[in-house]
Amino acid sequence: MRGGVRAVLRGGLLAGVLDIVAAFVVYGFRGAVPIRILQSIASGLLGAEAFEGGLATAALGGLLQFVIACGWAVVYYVASRKLVVLSHRPVLSGMAYGAAVYLMMNLVVLPLSAFPKRPFAFDVVILIVHMFCVGLPIALSVSRSAPKV
Repeated sequence: MRGGVRAVLRGGLLAGVLDIVAAFVVYGFRGAVPIRILQSIASGLLGAEAFEGGLATAALGGLLQFVIACGWAVVYYVASRKLVVLSHRPVLSGMAYGAAVYLMMNLVVLPLSAFPKRPFAFDVVILIVHMFCVGLPIALSVSRSAPKV
């Protein structure tokens, strides 16, 4: 099991870093600043009040970024122990998983959170970010820890 914990942490932390850096770049080009991006993550717990919390809510958003990424890594790890294709075809599976994470975050998690409500708007750039920066590193990390058959 130690290998599983290591795979989840490695995949989750790598996905968390890649995803937040991509968010800073993509949303930076759209006019957002990093502190606001981090506060928007915290708004999932705190609602609109997160945007008034300064560095404290930005730090909370940073922590939540990694908790969420590690949570998605746990889900992938558990699923990969039942569906061996997830470990044996990590690139394709990871890309598909990243797309699934994008949809789950936007269609289930965000609407159920305190994040300010807005209609879902498909964003192909963010979909691609999730495929390459979330799903792929998680899948590659988990596949390294898979039992060899």
